[in-house]
Amino acid sequence: MSNNGNKLELPASIVIRDLAQKIEKSPIELIKKLMTNGVMATINQSVDFDTAAIVVAEYGFEAILEAIEEEVKEEVGEVPLWRQMIAGEDKSQLKPRPPVVTILGHVDHGKTSLLDAIRSTEVAAGEAGGITQHIGAYQVEMKGRLITFLDTPGHAAFTQMRARGAQGADIVILVVAADDGVMPQTREAIAHTKAARVPLVVALNKVDKPNANPERVKQQLAELELVPDDWGGSTMVVPVSAKNKQGIDDLLEGVLLVADSNEIKANPNGKVIGTVIEAELDKSKGVLATLLVQNGTLQAGDVVVAGSAHGKLRAITDYKGKPIRKAGPSTPVAVMGLSDVPSAGDLFEVVKTEKEARSIVAERLEAAKTQAQARKKVSLEDLFANVQAGEAKELNLIVKADVQGSLDPIVTELNKLGEGEIGLKILHAETGNIGNNDVMLASASKAIIIGFNVQADVDARRMAEKEGVDLRLYEIIYRMTEDIEKALKGMLEPKLVEKILGRAQVLQVFSASKFGRVAGCKVTDGELKRGAKVRLYRGSDIVYEGDLSSLRHEKEDVKEIRQGYECGVGFKNFSDIQAGDTVVCYIVE
Repeated sequence: MSNNGNKLELPASIVIRDLAQKIEKSPIELIKKLMTNGVMATINQSVDFDTAAIVVAEYGFEAILEAIEEEVKEEVGEVPLWRQMIAGEDKSQLKPRPPVVTILGHVDHGKTSLLDAIRSTEVAAGEAGGITQHIGAYQVEMKGRLITFLDTPGHAAFTQMRARGAQGADIVILVVAADDGVMPQTREAIAHTKAARVPLVVALNKVDKPNANPERVKQQLAELELVPDDWGGSTMVVPVSAKNKQGIDDLLEGVLLVADSNEIKANPNGKVIGTVIEAELDKSKGVLATLLVQNGTLQAGDVVVAGSAHGKLRAITDYKGKPIRKAGPSTPVAVMGLSDVPSAGDLFEVVKTEKEARSIVAERLEAAKTQAQARKKVSLEDLFANVQAGEAKELNLIVKADVQGSLDPIVTELNKLGEGEIGLKILHAETGNIGNNDVMLASASKAIIIGFNVQADVDARRMAEKEGVDLRLYEIIYRMTEDIEKALKGMLEPKLVEKILGRAQVLQVFSASKFGRVAGCKVTDGELKRGAKVRLYRGSDIVYEGDLSSLRHEKEDVKEIRQGYECGVGFKNFSDIQAGDTVVCYIVE
C-alpha cells in the first residue's frame, strides 16, 4: 500500500485501525466519521473498499484499489493445478495410472450412444448381471488395462471444470457423425480441447449410414489442423458405429495408444488429491459427492477438503455402488460425509485433522470474498500492462463474424499482428452471434471476445459481465485491427463508458446544519447511489457535475435508494439547488 500525493492505495477490505494509521487520524475519529455515513464499526472490524474510499475522500484522499497478486495456480495458466501437484511428487514413485477420458461433440452426433456402447462392451466382456451405474463416471477394461470415463458429455461441464483449474480428463474423444460432418459445436469442442492442452481421438460415428462420407469429414478435420493419421498426420480417427456397436474395441485401443504416448502417471502413496465430478444433497443420506482420485490413495475415514466443503468420509463406494475401503489414482468413487455440497470441478485433498480442514475452508472463504470484491477484468486495455507485469504471455482471442467471407481475412490480419513481441492466439473463430459457450471458453482461457458485424445474446452479455470477460464488437475491420495493434504495443487508451444509474426530481430544497443545502428528491428511474457521480440539470442546462456526497432516507444515511422513494441528496461543494432540477446519477467504468 502506498500513498502517492493525495492518492491512496487501499485493499479490497481494510481494518479500521490500519485505515486510521494510513491517513494519520485517530481510529475514534474514523469510527465517528463512519457513523455519520451510516456505518457502525469497531476498531478491529474491516470495511470494504467502497466504504473506506468514501471516508478517506472526506480527508482529501482519492482511494485507488490495490492490485491483487494473482494466486500461483492462476499464474501458470492452462496447466491444471492437480497436474502441477503431481509434478511435485518424487518421480521415482510415479506409476502408470488408467487414462481418464471425456467425450465431446456436436449435438445428435452420438455422444450418449457411444457412452452406452462402451458400457455395454464392458457388460459383454463378462460383467455378471450387467452394470448398474451409480455415479457420473465408470471404468472399462481393455486388454487387461482400465480406462476411466467421465459420463458428463457436454462443453458446459468440461469448461466449468477447466475454469476451476482442475479439469480432470487426460484424453478427449471427439465424436463426429460421418453423415453430418464437422458442425459448429464440433469446432467449439476442438477449441476447448486445444485450449485445455488435452490430446484427442476422433470417433467417426454413424459410418453405417448410407449417406456417410468419412473422406469428407477427414478433409474437414484436416482443415482444422487435425490431420488424420492415415493421411500422414497425428490425429487418430477411428470409424465406429455406436448404434451397431462396431469399432468400439478399436476406439478403446486408440485411447490406450494415445495414453501410452503421454505420461499418464501418479504416485499411489503420495498426497491424496483429485477432482469433484458431481455432488448433490440427498435428504436421507446427506451430501453425496462423486470424486475422481488423481494422486495418492483415498480411504474411508480420511478427512477431506473439497472447495469450501470438508468432512470425514463415512463411506466410499465404487461406480457400481459396491462399498470399498480405498481407491487409487484414476478411480471414480462416491463418498458420504462432507459438510456441504462442493462444486463440480473443485479440487479435493486429504488433510490430517478436521481442525486443519476447518482452518483451510475458513481461509478459502475469506480469500474468495476478497477476490470477488477485487475481481479484475481481463481487458484489451490492460493487456500490455499485464504482459509487462508477467501476468500474461500472449493475447488469447475468440473471434466471431457474420459470414465466413469476413472471418477469413480477419483471422489472417490478426495472425499477422501476433508476429510481434507479444504473441496472439486465436482459440476459436466461427461465424454467428456471440453465445454463452463463447463466453465460457473465454472465461476459462482468460481470452477476449472480438465480434465483427455480430451481436452478443442477452444471456451471453450477462455472463460476460459476471465472469469479467471483455467483449468487443466492431463493424469496420481496420478499427478492430487498429485496437488490437495498439493493445499489443501498450498504446490503447482506457475505454471509459458512462453508465446511467438513475434519475430523480428535486421537489424541495432544505437547509441542514450538518450538510448545508440538501435537495429533497423523488427517484423517478433506476436508483441513486452514494459515492457515484451526478449531474444536476436545470432545464437542459447542466448546473452541477460532481460527486453525490450524502444520501438520506427519513433521517437515515443510506448507500442507495430506488425508484419511487423520496430522499435527501447533498452535492459536494455545491448549494445552488432549486425545486424542479433534475438529478442524473451515473458511474464511469
